[in-house]
Amino acid sequence: MAFENAWGICDEDLYKQSLKYADDLYRKKKPFFQFVMTTSNHKPFTFPEGRVDFPQGSREAAVKYTDYALGGFLKQAKNKPWFNNTVFVVVADHCASSAGKWEINIEKHRIPALIFNLGGKKEQLNQLCSQIDLMPTLFGYLGWSYDTELYGKDVNKMQASDERALIGNYRTLGLLKNKVFTQIDDRKNIKFFKWNADQKGMYTLDNYQNDSLKNLTIAYYQTASERFKNGKMKQH
Repeated sequence: MAFENAWGICDEDLYKQSLKYADDLYRKKKPFFQFVMTTSNHKPFTFPEGRVDFPQGSREAAVKYTDYALGGFLKQAKNKPWFNNTVFVVVADHCASSAGKWEINIEKHRIPALIFNLGGKKEQLNQLCSQIDLMPTLFGYLGWSYDTELYGKDVNKMQASDERALIGNYRTLGLLKNKVFTQIDDRKNIKFFKWNADQKGMYTLDNYQNDSLKNLTIAYYQTASERFKNGKMKQH
């Protein structure tokens, strides 16, 4: 199979290469780590024919194809000799229509994450957290002891005061903490919003000021940027 569109190869082709890479390293008795980013559920929403019972070109069809391809990948992986010693992490980057020039819609950044094949009991975590917390949480499940430059936390060890979410697009960044979303942008504007998770709504706090949240938001992004630029986020 060889299908491509503006984003590159389709999900099935990508997973095929992933399996091939894993098989090769397993034969060489080498551990492996893969970061696989799928793109078939992006415009123009095209994929190989005959996979799902939806017409080409719609978001619904592309999402169903993405699910189909991921399911096929996991079915094949289950038959591999390396499967029982491999953990799979599935996570989104954002929801559909999340891009905006300035304002961030929190509802468009509520994403699922799944850690699969750890061998333990099933459980669901509901703490407020971010993508940066995914790897520390995984390391916690694996029982690893390690030194880290990560900004994230193990969700299972979070206190209520630790809960927060870092959310951003290409021009705007923000921090959600204590039901208040502090938003900063590249025009040096600072806004505060009240977040109501039950009603899935954001409400502008016009006369609200909170220097502690403002400084914390800036500190997260500014220190991460400076450390990345100066090579301090690299493994030594």
